[in-house]
Amino acid sequence: MKKQTVLLVFTICTMALSFAQTSSKTQEKLTINTSKSEIKWSADYAFYFGGHYGTIMFKEGFFIKSNDVISGGEFVIDMHSIKNTDIEKEDANLSLVDHLKDGDFFDVKKFPTAKLIITNVIYHDPTHMKIIADLTIKGKTMPIDFQAEVDFKTKQMLTKFKIDRTRWEINYGSKSLKENLQNSVISDAIGFEVKLSL
Repeated sequence: MKKQTVLLVFTICTMALSFAQTSSKTQEKLTINTSKSEIKWSADYAFYFGGHYGTIMFKEGFFIKSNDVISGGEFVIDMHSIKNTDIEKEDANLSLVDHLKDGDFFDVKKFPTAKLIITNVIYHDPTHMKIIADLTIKGKTMPIDFQAEVDFKTKQMLTKFKIDRTRWEINYGSKSLKENLQNSVISDAIGFEVKLSL
């Protein structure tokens, strides 16, 4: 009888410990509000002042929250939603957007979405972090990293970063192509200002 009691107590303790360990590793999926989230993009000319800028929308996305901190996430970008906001003349605006959507740039008909998957988060303090992620554009996935800040009051994550578009084989007008004339060269860097809202 004594042995059975000891065995029962041991079993209960083991189950409690297992439950505690499982609870400490619980994850929560936090879906972003796509209507409040936004991406602003910018692309400058390489050899003189000026360029173009605009917006593009998220199709869907979520953060992974582990032990009260952001530990991962996955975000899908709707490439059809790309807009230019610096050209007022409608026909010129549409012409630029159509060019961005064709094969010279993002080939949106073939690749209607882009995706960013967070693979690691390194915290500097409770609200500032370095994010390491895989970014897929035109079916090509490359690693990137950038700094980000969380605002708990507004439930937002904010970040600014640039990518080298040639890593994703977006080479039109690139300074790396010798045949391009200097006054038509576009910077290889594309800038992004991102707001992710819950």
